[in-house]
Amino acid sequence: MTDTTAPAGATAEAFRVVPNPAPATREERADRIANPRFGLVFTDHMARMTWTADEGWGDPRIEPYGPIPLDPAASVLHYAQEIFEGLKAYRWADGSIRTFRPEENAKRLQRSAWRMALPELPVEDFMASIYSLVELDKDWVPTAEGASLYLRPFLIGTDVFLGLRAPKKVDYLLIASPSGPYFAGGVKPVSIWVEKDFFRAGPGGTGAAKCGGNYAASLRPQIAAGERGYDQVLYLDAATGSVLEELGGMNVFVVTRDGTVLTPVLNGNILEGITRSSVIELLDEDGHKTVERNITLKELREGIESGEIAEVFACGTAAVVTPVGRMGGEGFELTVGDGQPGPVTMAVRQRLTDIQYGRAEDTHGWMQRLV
Repeated sequence: MTDTTAPAGATAEAFRVVPNPAPATREERADRIANPRFGLVFTDHMARMTWTADEGWGDPRIEPYGPIPLDPAASVLHYAQEIFEGLKAYRWADGSIRTFRPEENAKRLQRSAWRMALPELPVEDFMASIYSLVELDKDWVPTAEGASLYLRPFLIGTDVFLGLRAPKKVDYLLIASPSGPYFAGGVKPVSIWVEKDFFRAGPGGTGAAKCGGNYAASLRPQIAAGERGYDQVLYLDAATGSVLEELGGMNVFVVTRDGTVLTPVLNGNILEGITRSSVIELLDEDGHKTVERNITLKELREGIESGEIAEVFACGTAAVVTPVGRMGGEGFELTVGDGQPGPVTMAVRQRLTDIQYGRAEDTHGWMQRLV
């Protein structure tokens, strides 16, 4: 089995460690990771680096997890100068801890930073922060089936200035949260509402950047969808209101009756999902024709009604691959196929999770060993 370790030039040793003076006891830690709820439990430490316009990136350190001081005039609080990433660390049966394609997260963080006028964190520093934090807090990585340690790297503008400009001081932080399986008790199809009044992004906007403002703007439509009895929101393009783009936090795929898989083309409005690109590669290997192109809502509705579209699924870091069983919007409500997870959806989900958890050979070199 491929054993990919730290890339050349990684500077994990550069991260000085300030130990948490009151870490969780073994019993407390075991209790917190026994059945963790996503984003509510955190490890003892966090990684941190600081950038200034005069000196660039410096002072890499691991310090106790806890509140961070912010001046009331910090630019992140006023102009949303913030970006983030999300990836997971997996405990394998041999006791090692691995993560999935982290360099791609590092590169996407750089692209997001450029779009939001933030400094680009070097890939080697991104990687070093992950190695350093997971090495120190390795006992927080769950062993339960489908569980993982969720890693959240982010950049925030900490410049003390109320004028609107690129910040002259920025902090990079990495925090970690033990998380249970996304689908407790087995994979369940989700329902999605097709949003017509609100748009996730527009041409020239920040759709391809992973910034907090994109997600904040999705909350009002998400609340409305929940009130209608739907789990997720599917957004259309802002220019015509007719072309599928993505869900609030996941890319979308459509499977036709002959096994062809369609997904919206990356157009600057859609987040370049790492899970998305991996799914496309696995589908191609399994003999499915995958096509990246515009998909209209009209085509989707007619295809589901006629049976030409047999499956719809979404993908992202948290849920990996999620089947869609029901879809609704203004004036329509449709069941996708028989409403149950389809064979193409479940096969690619199994392929991907088997690689991530070490149950299948990683022929792509996607998994990086951390510990």
